[in-house]
Amino acid sequence: MAYFQSVHKSQIPINCHLCDSKKNIKWKCVDCGLFICDKCKEGRHLRIKNAQDHNVISIKDVGLHSEKLDFTNIKCTDHSAQSCCLFCKRCDSLVCPTCVSKVHKKHANDLIEISEAYNIKIDELKERQSNIKMEKEKAITRKKHLEQCKNAENAKYNKVIPNILNHGNALKKAIDKYIEELKDEVDEHLKAILKSIDTDLHNLSKSMEHSNEKNREVEILIKTQDVAKFFSEVGRSFKSNEVLVPKSQSSYNSIPNFFPGEITQSNVGVLQSEESPEKLSIAFKILQEYQTELSRVSQIIPCVDNSVWINSSSDGCIINAEPRGRKLTVVSNFKMTVYGMAITQSNNLLLSVHGKSRLQKLNITTGKLTDTDFDVDPLVPISIHTTSGNKVIVVGISEKLRRKAVFLINDKGDHETVYEHDKHNQPLFSYPRSITSTSNGNIQLVDFHKGKKGRVVVLVKGSDMIHSYNGDPKINKHKSFKPQRIVTTSRDNVMVTDLDTEIIHILNSNGCLISWYNTKDIGILHPFSLALTPTGQVYIGCTRQAGSTAKEAKIYEVTISGC
Repeated sequence: MAYFQSVHKSQIPINCHLCDSKKNIKWKCVDCGLFICDKCKEGRHLRIKNAQDHNVISIKDVGLHSEKLDFTNIKCTDHSAQSCCLFCKRCDSLVCPTCVSKVHKKHANDLIEISEAYNIKIDELKERQSNIKMEKEKAITRKKHLEQCKNAENAKYNKVIPNILNHGNALKKAIDKYIEELKDEVDEHLKAILKSIDTDLHNLSKSMEHSNEKNREVEILIKTQDVAKFFSEVGRSFKSNEVLVPKSQSSYNSIPNFFPGEITQSNVGVLQSEESPEKLSIAFKILQEYQTELSRVSQIIPCVDNSVWINSSSDGCIINAEPRGRKLTVVSNFKMTVYGMAITQSNNLLLSVHGKSRLQKLNITTGKLTDTDFDVDPLVPISIHTTSGNKVIVVGISEKLRRKAVFLINDKGDHETVYEHDKHNQPLFSYPRSITSTSNGNIQLVDFHKGKKGRVVVLVKGSDMIHSYNGDPKINKHKSFKPQRIVTTSRDNVMVTDLDTEIIHILNSNGCLISWYNTKDIGILHPFSLALTPTGQVYIGCTRQAGSTAKEAKIYEVTISGC
């Protein structure tokens, strides 16, 4: 039986419903719906048939107890002479006996009690409300952080300007004009920075207002006692209550510092920008945990149909599975050693298969494996990434030739760019493993050879510049940085798993550490692979402990806020 919460809002004194006296009313009979005094509770009320079985509560508790809804008197919208008796899940509608006999005969397995349907809809609404609240919390967190950025920039502004003015006071009058130009330049920097931040703050505030409005709509619908109205509006509510936090910039420009020069007209001082990566507050929450029979989840590819492709190169197989409740149901299993996978725009798989220099395409409908135009011969591809611009980035290696290279390949198979040596003709990479890219065109890859320290290499688009992240002195104080897999987040940052520390390092698009998270804090051990789902969640695939022979690697579906 479904329930709603009755809420006692009125403070107006009422008479006893049985004796009509103005005595102090202390009780309510939930079954009768009567408010009664002490005397009638022990007297007149007990004369009512079966009153001894009634639920009598203190009026102080009104609103805390659930009251039954009446599902027996809902008129059918198509047959006004009849009342609805069941709910059809297939048609998502209430039905009367005539509806069942004329339209829903073949829907027997989809017909359920109205009360059960009500409970299902209430649960769905509450889940939607929970999602709205979670998105609102994300917006609040983001807004707080942006306000901190704004305050920090104002504080920095208040520090930089006096430095400029103090230095200007020591200069001759002839250079006063240049000092004013510097001041104006800082003002323009601040104006541009605050405009950028204020734009995001405005969008977040609008989103929060929208969240509050949608939350109120859902709250009203949950508390309504008009069941007919409930079912007429609940479907529309599902369609209209989608609330998403607008994307904001992952980082902002910062006011340049002032560096004083000698007191000469040619060297008054200059403004110089400094790298100021945004520090993030990160939160992980496990949504679901799945047990596999694999020794390692080398890679995960989520699909738009909610299924996932799982690669276990150590077990020599790739698996297509569907999450069903708490279980992953295997749909297909291909026995082959695959080093890397990527999804195409047509939702087929690109595979780097053992022994082949040319990428293979797996048709996920037919299971047929065919050659592609993406070839890195004489090297062997070991990692693949598809960009938003429909290009393919391939990591190729050859131990025999002692070559390791990264290829940017267009859809025709042409090698547009090859990264292999620096300007001194020295190898760029030790052993590149996993690769991703960000919207600014930078390529980020994991470079790690067993027995050596690892790093994340950033190849800057349109430049010879190469940045690298070698781990954090505090995080990797006792255990060296051993990066394994890398993925780009929805905010254009990158996340990297660290084999020995169980830390996920979070970097900006230039390879600077902006946050980190210890997955042991939520019970995730030995994280190895990462994947972003089409709906914004993250899959974390695990490996087994060093020295173990168990085949019980786990996969976690988590939500991550803040990055």
